[in-house]
Amino acid sequence: MIKLVVFDWDGTLMDSEARIVAAMDEALGAVGAPVAARAEVRNIIGLDLLEAVGRLAPALDGRSRARAAQAYREAYARLHAVPSPLFTGAAETLAALEAAGLMLAIATGKSRRGLDHALEEAGVRHHFVATRCGEESAPKPDPAMLRDLLLELDTAPGEAIMVGDTEFDLIMARAAATRSAAVTYGAHARGRLLGQRPDCIIDDVRELPAALARLDVQPP
Repeated sequence: MIKLVVFDWDGTLMDSEARIVAAMDEALGAVGAPVAARAEVRNIIGLDLLEAVGRLAPALDGRSRARAAQAYREAYARLHAVPSPLFTGAAETLAALEAAGLMLAIATGKSRRGLDHALEEAGVRHHFVATRCGEESAPKPDPAMLRDLLLELDTAPGEAIMVGDTEFDLIMARAAATRSAAVTYGAHARGRLLGQRPDCIIDDVRELPAALARLDVQPP
């Protein structure tokens, strides 16, 4: 029986890709690195920021990566003109899951400051009983964030499911022995997600309650 639903944030609940790409363009430019293609930036969404910068600009030394990461944080906070709304139906889905008695949590690569701002901006903080950010634990795909949440919420791995749009989310879930749900409307393509063998796959966040109900009538 699923008791806890843990969500990724960017690309799963919030459509923040355009803002992430714009901020990364500024960050790489600030340290003289070539601007990455949009597809390349999509591929690193969900990773720890320093690792993401390193993958996009491997020639940068550690100090330059740190400068780029700080430039990204500053740009992302400033780029309010670039829309980053919740995906259609996300708020209603969260409300429905909470009303059904499920605990909801977040495991994200965002910074604490960035997540807190996003939760306030979206007006959905009240739905979540716990949250973890990459800077507070080992970053994805390490399972530490999920394990921390399971411990805090006194939940067995088999009673939890991780919902995310990247293979990093699914790898993390497998390592933590939780179930996993892949969403196809975010950063990583369907084929890449299927390669990680999620327990279910959805094309619209509004499909999640029904998908979870189907999982609960099947053996874990």
